[in-house]
Amino acid sequence: MSLAPNDLFDLTGKVALVTGGATGIGRMATEGLAAAGARVLIASRKADACEAVAKEVNALGYLGTVEGFGGDVASQEGVDALAAEVAKRTDTLHILMNNAGRTWGAPLGEFPFEAWTKVMDLNNAGMFQLTQALLPMLVASSSFDDPARIVNVGSVMGDVPKGAGAYSYSVSKAGVHHLTRILGNELAENHVTVNALAPGPFESKMTAFALADERRAEKTAEGVPLRRLGAPSDVAATLQFLCGKGGSYVTGAIIPISGGINCHAGGSLFAE
Repeated sequence: MSLAPNDLFDLTGKVALVTGGATGIGRMATEGLAAAGARVLIASRKADACEAVAKEVNALGYLGTVEGFGGDVASQEGVDALAAEVAKRTDTLHILMNNAGRTWGAPLGEFPFEAWTKVMDLNNAGMFQLTQALLPMLVASSSFDDPARIVNVGSVMGDVPKGAGAYSYSVSKAGVHHLTRILGNELAENHVTVNALAPGPFESKMTAFALADERRAEKTAEGVPLRRLGAPSDVAATLQFLCGKGGSYVTGAIIPISGGINCHAGGSLFAE
């Protein structure tokens, strides 16, 4: 087996779908997959944004290509429509990145009932139903030595009790992590790996409230053990690993790209 770096991370000939691929973590992943040679389909509720991002990324001269179109996984009808659109565009699917999600923030005592249904419907039910709908295509594209890959996007907030008013979001991401382990266990015999990212603070629309200006961004970075925000390359390189040869023997893992927040425990247990 060749151990050349290009071979280890080469995704030439692979077809990927990234939901929510026009912004934030999804956009970072899209570029990482395209840079490694994959054909990347990106979909979100805003078809125009996906088409614009596809054009931008394709202009960067990567080995792979990007195609953008509309898709909404917040309902069964939306899941069915997206799965049908993917089937129109390709008869093979090697990589599925379940990135589409939403959040809701409100103080304890004011958190509304509907904040649970709307968040869970997309972050949990939509993710599961899309995976279920595309599973036959993923299984058909897998092999013993080169499994198909499912990468779910969780959050470090799904592992540590730092809700910051995002109660339903944090609980939904803990659900993403556990569902990742369940599917990793069940789909191994089908030669499909299932892993999740648990990101810390990255610049995105979802974190704009905390990173709206330089002062807030610096304060947020100070709370990260490694003292910086996540960079696009952190996501891109992780996707290249998980979807390349390095990820072929990894399943059911929750990858903490959080700068150490996942294992941070302030102060010493004993007096100095």
